[in-house]
Amino acid sequence: QVQLAESGGGLVQAGDSLRLSCAASGSTFSRLAMGWFRQAPGKEREIVAAISRSGVSTYHADSVKGRFTISRDNGKNTGYLQMNSLKPEDTAIYYCAARFMDSGKWDYWGQGTQVTVSS
Repeated sequence: QVQLAESGGGLVQAGDSLRLSCAASGSTFSRLAMGWFRQAPGKEREIVAAISRSGVSTYHADSVKGRFTISRDNGKNTGYLQMNSLKPEDTAIYYCAARFMDSGKWDYWGQGTQVTVSS
């Protein structure tokens, strides 16, 4: 079993930066792909970014491309989402998730961290 815990959310102004962290328990983190999702009030949850087990391959949604960067440190069992040039529309609860490569779904989820961007 893997437990994920996000941190780093908060209230910032438009144009500011935040770095979210996702700490994973257990020794299997390096075997898991990792992703960041977000859900804004009244909207469906959407994927923001994803990263392969080794960190070599990444994906970023068009809405955050060029502003957000996903990364990971397998030695620290931690994933990150660096968010720059934040916009009010980035306001949401951000979740990290992890899955095995042959899994058809995201197997593990964190509790989420609130990010609020004021204009």
